[in-house]
Amino acid sequence: MGLIRLRIQEFSKERGWTLKEVSERSGVNYSTLKTYARSSGMAMADVTALVKLARVFDVMLEDLIEVVEE
Repeated sequence: MGLIRLRIQEFSKERGWTLKEVSERSGVNYSTLKTYARSSGMAMADVTALVKLARVFDVMLEDLIEVVEE
Protein backbone atom coordinates (compact mmCIF):
# COMPACT_ATOMS: atom_id res chain seq x y z
CA MET A 1 0.00 0.00 0.00
CA GLY A 2 1.26 3.49 -0.82
CA LEU A 3 1.93 6.28 1.63
CA ILE A 4 1.22 9.95 1.03
CA ARG A 5 2.60 13.18 2.41
CA LEU A 6 0.51 16.33 2.36
CA ARG A 7 2.27 19.52 1.26
CA ILE A 8 0.56 21.62 3.95
CA GLN A 9 3.80 23.04 5.37
CA GLU A 10 5.00 24.18 1.94
CA PHE A 11 1.75 25.85 0.93
CA SER A 12 1.26 27.57 4.29
CA LYS A 13 4.83 28.92 4.26
CA GLU A 14 4.33 30.28 0.73
CA ARG A 15 1.34 32.25 2.00
CA GLY A 16 2.86 33.23 5.34
CA TRP A 17 0.15 31.36 7.28
CA THR A 18 0.53 29.44 10.51
CA LEU A 19 -1.12 26.04 10.88
CA LYS A 20 -3.65 27.69 13.20
CA GLU A 21 -4.57 30.15 10.42
CA VAL A 22 -4.88 27.31 7.91
CA SER A 23 -7.17 25.51 10.34
CA GLU A 24 -9.36 28.58 10.78
CA ARG A 25 -9.50 29.34 7.06
CA SER A 26 -10.21 25.76 6.00
CA GLY A 27 -12.41 24.52 8.82
CA VAL A 28 -10.15 21.50 9.34
CA ASN A 29 -9.64 20.69 13.03
CA TYR A 30 -6.28 22.03 14.23
CA SER A 31 -5.09 18.76 15.77
CA THR A 32 -5.94 16.87 12.58
CA LEU A 33 -4.20 19.50 10.48
CA LYS A 34 -1.10 19.40 12.69
CA THR A 35 -0.95 15.60 12.39
CA TYR A 36 -1.30 15.78 8.61
CA ALA A 37 1.28 18.56 8.28
CA ARG A 38 3.93 16.82 10.36
CA SER A 39 3.50 13.30 9.01
CA SER A 40 6.22 12.07 6.67
CA GLY A 41 3.90 9.38 5.30
CA MET A 42 0.29 8.38 5.92
CA ALA A 43 -1.75 5.47 4.65
CA MET A 44 -5.09 7.27 5.02
CA ALA A 45 -6.50 10.78 5.22
CA ASP A 46 -10.00 12.26 5.37
CA VAL A 47 -11.04 13.19 1.84
CA THR A 48 -13.32 15.97 3.07
CA ALA A 49 -10.38 17.59 4.89
CA LEU A 50 -8.19 17.24 1.80
CA VAL A 51 -10.78 18.98 -0.36
CA LYS A 52 -11.08 21.82 2.17
CA LEU A 53 -7.30 22.23 2.26
CA ALA A 54 -6.99 22.22 -1.52
CA ARG A 55 -9.66 24.93 -1.68
CA VAL A 56 -8.06 27.15 0.96
CA PHE A 57 -4.67 26.88 -0.77
CA ASP A 58 -6.33 27.30 -4.19
CA VAL A 59 -4.57 24.24 -5.61
CA MET A 60 -5.75 21.05 -7.23
CA LEU A 61 -6.09 18.08 -4.91
CA GLU A 62 -3.31 16.33 -6.85
CA ASP A 63 -0.94 19.20 -6.00
CA LEU A 64 -1.62 18.82 -2.27
CA ILE A 65 -0.70 15.12 -2.19
CA GLU A 66 2.77 13.68 -2.70
CA VAL A 67 3.19 9.90 -2.94
CA VAL A 68 6.20 8.94 -0.82
CA GLU A 69 6.01 5.15 -1.01
CA GLU A 70 4.16 2.69 -3.22
